[in-house]
Amino acid sequence: MSLDKYNKKRNFSSTNEPEGKIEKPKSELIFVVQKHAASNLHYDFRLEMSGVLKSWVIPKGPSMNPEDKRLAIMVEDHPYSYKDFEGIIPKGNYGAGKVIVWDQGIYTLTDENLEKEAVVSIFKFNLDKGHLSFILNGKKLKGEFALVKLKIKQKNAWLLIKKEDQFAIEKDILAEDKSVISNVTLEGF
Repeated sequence: MSLDKYNKKRNFSSTNEPEGKIEKPKSELIFVVQKHAASNLHYDFRLEMSGVLKSWVIPKGPSMNPEDKRLAIMVEDHPYSYKDFEGIIPKGNYGAGKVIVWDQGIYTLTDENLEKEAVVSIFKFNLDKGHLSFILNGKKLKGEFALVKLKIKQKNAWLLIKKEDQFAIEKDILAEDKSVISNVTLEGF
């Protein structure tokens, strides 16, 4: 887990994004989804692992409908402190645009009785294998999901898929467009 790519892409004298450093995580694994109006509107899906946030860009945003399979492009790791980042990334900077924390919470692997060290080991193994299954307990996203790596030319292409469970719904969850931290929309900045 490295934050070199993250740091190289940013000029911290002109953006208020947190500088990249690996941090000691808390006892529970967190996830965050940031709504990001950059050159194109998208959602950044992040899972904490070993002091960083493993990150995927989801152009159409996550869905609670198992019929929807959302393209998720894996991008550089982000620092743990990025989990609370909201604001405006100024023009001329990588990712320039507005960002809100659309959802956040904790996640577990599908077997909740594992020690944290085992979770880290299984997560890394499954990430390398190209298939992650996990349970989200957020304010908007809940239940079991999977990230599945696609076997196509674009090596970082994955699918985010909601599994069929008691939380699955057909309603468009993206209509809930306010930040779970500040209660503002992107237009509110």
